[in-house]
Amino acid sequence: MTPILSFHGAAGCVTGSCARLQTQEATILVDCGMFQGSKTLKALNYGEFPFDPSQIDAVLLTHAHVDHCGLLPKLMLAGFEGPIYATAATRDLCAVMLADAGGIQEGEVAALNRRNQRRGLAPVEPIYTEADAARVTKQFRKVKLGEPVAVAPGLSAVYWEAGHILGSASIEVVVDPAGAEKRLLFSGDLGSGGSDFVADPQGPKGVDHLILESTYGDRERVAASGVARRAALAEELKAAHAAGGPLLIPAFALERSQELLVDLQQLMEDGDAPRGDIFLDSPLAIEASKVFLDRGWNPALQRNPFEPVRPSEHLRFLAKPWDSDGLERLSGWHVILAASGMCDAGRVRKHLKRLLWRKEATVLLCGFQAAGTLGRLLADGAPRVSIQGDEVRVRARVRKLDAYSAHADAAGLTRWALDRAPVSGSVLLAHGEPDAAAGLRDRLIAAGFDAGAILIPDLDDAFDLTEGAATPRQPSPARLPPHAAAKLDWHNHRVAFQLALNAALEGARDDAAREALLRRLSAVVGGQFGDGKPPPSSELDPGQDASPREGAL
Repeated sequence: MTPILSFHGAAGCVTGSCARLQTQEATILVDCGMFQGSKTLKALNYGEFPFDPSQIDAVLLTHAHVDHCGLLPKLMLAGFEGPIYATAATRDLCAVMLADAGGIQEGEVAALNRRNQRRGLAPVEPIYTEADAARVTKQFRKVKLGEPVAVAPGLSAVYWEAGHILGSASIEVVVDPAGAEKRLLFSGDLGSGGSDFVADPQGPKGVDHLILESTYGDRERVAASGVARRAALAEELKAAHAAGGPLLIPAFALERSQELLVDLQQLMEDGDAPRGDIFLDSPLAIEASKVFLDRGWNPALQRNPFEPVRPSEHLRFLAKPWDSDGLERLSGWHVILAASGMCDAGRVRKHLKRLLWRKEATVLLCGFQAAGTLGRLLADGAPRVSIQGDEVRVRARVRKLDAYSAHADAAGLTRWALDRAPVSGSVLLAHGEPDAAAGLRDRLIAAGFDAGAILIPDLDDAFDLTEGAATPRQPSPARLPPHAAAKLDWHNHRVAFQLALNAALEGARDDAAREALLRRLSAVVGGQFGDGKPPPSSELDPGQDASPREGAL
């Protein structure tokens, strides 16, 4: 049979990475990640897989970020019994990442069930538990970069340095090495190169089909050497210190937290930034840091650049919840790193609730923010946000720093793709929101790639890997409408409406105007208001000043 490649995640969006390759002899997955973003997108984590997990022969894992590995325990629970191939660092990081994800789910589901019980709703189950995460790690098999490994009947793979985070890899898959072979290259997430911490991304030349990430496919960043990166961070630290309050950095627990901790300490020790206490408030980042100390040796540098990531007088690791709670008593200048990087889970939400409304505080976003996440709303300048049901006005300074991005930008992605040439078949652009993928497509065409050979799959799209091209198959029932994965959903719009309604009520000229507005809205949704009477048409004219202070309904 002609090999079939299906995209069950990171298609039309940047999370939930999961590609399925079917051949005559075997079926494998490349990644099995968790969806992040809007509630509609995250709901896919709870649904059934769009394939039979018991029929998967193996999983090839690019790296340990949760959007690439986060559903492996669920895959196991649904019947997958095969091996999971990964580098040693990825295996070790997954052990802590998946255990943390299982523990978070258990805790959040327990809290949700307490609320559901009060509401008279049925209890729900976590996607998987910490014990499930421990079980699936027994299925991991270690691979070394550059060494071919047989992964399933008729399929072999070679892992190449991706330069994204510790242990990350691009994966070359060879179909039917004994016959008319086809070579597929899955980029995984690619680093930008020139890092002090990880090697530059690499890969083979001359493949049949290239599956390329496009996270930053529509934008370029100023190239940041280690010196330039630290200089940019120093300026943010100085400005945050001058504002008079703490600096909160929502940080991804793998790589970003460790890199920031190294640079923060160096800047303070060298006198290039105001000295102050630094708190790492993320149990996952704390556990992951141990792996970076064990596995972070950089041959090019002949040292482990993560050696400074150890507790000290001014660097505090807050593993216990009560340690984290103690930060509420602090005032003045200090730095907090807390997960998650997109602000959609973890302890960072607690800190945002108590700091966002304070004008002397600063929030520094240092990574990609997916559509529908709290981090994206803050990055886009939302004046008010809802955090765990509480409305918070944004008065803090919200800043963005791209110098720490672990993803290659549009120019870097284009260069890497050109270095893989010639590509005899198709280039499939995954792991990007629609504008980013379209932007990268235009750049690749301008660089000499055939426009007809560049495809942008949406969620659950499938392709026949025919000779010289990937041909779209008849679509199966999609789990989401086309291009819906990267859009705000009705949950986002509901919260935005509630915030705007509250602002409108606050901004109305008097109680009569407030009551009139509520009457009209009640009539729209078919509710009863007070005496049950509909509002007179003259009671609130659109010209009256019952509009919100910030934004419109």
